[in-house]
Amino acid sequence: MLGGISIWQLLIVLAILVLIFGTKKLKNLGSDLGGAVKGFKEAVDKDSSTEEEKTAQHKVIDADVKKDDKSA
Repeated sequence: MLGGISIWQLLIVLAILVLIFGTKKLKNLGSDLGGAVKGFKEAVDKDSSTEEEKTAQHKVIDADVKKDDKSA
């Protein structure tokens, strides 16, 4: 059992969804959902990479400032 829901209950719900929406509409819904998740992951990865670049730039600037302080 998965958290109180058996496999038979999941199969019954899936069968009802297929009867209501049809396989073509469910396939399109799955594709749309997959595309949305993929886009979200790409946006999160892009955001984290820009944060890493900013952090790296700050470290370089801080290192340059420390060098200048030591040489003065």
